[in-house]
Amino acid sequence: MKHWTEGFDDDDADEPLVRPYTITGGRTTSERDDLTLITLVTAISEVSSATGRDLRRMQPEHRSIVALCKRPLAVAEVASALDLPVSVTKILIGDLIEIGQLRARPPLAFAQAGGFPDMSILEAVRDGLRKL
Repeated sequence: MKHWTEGFDDDDADEPLVRPYTITGGRTTSERDDLTLITLVTAISEVSSATGRDLRRMQPEHRSIVALCKRPLAVAEVASALDLPVSVTKILIGDLIEIGQLRARPPLAFAQAGGFPDMSILEAVRDGLRKL
């Protein structure tokens, strides 16, 4: 009798066995619109008993994100470290923000400047790069 794994190509060995929709409980988009690729996320050091129980019931990826974010990391860096699509990572990060395990903030440069850079500055940079 053949084992159910016989016949799989070796090329598929690099693919994860757990599909992203399984990790997110079937969700395909984040409910949060404030999470961008450069949003910085940081773990909150105080863990109450209620949120500690919530964290133990979550996916291993949730726990990995909390461990990674002991220092501020961008959403894109977290996705890269976990080898997950950014969309899945945003959903997981949103879960952790909701239960009080993570804090999200825009990058420091944007926060200090009060928002995004002036369009004239971006155009000047673009024009300078074209001249190179």
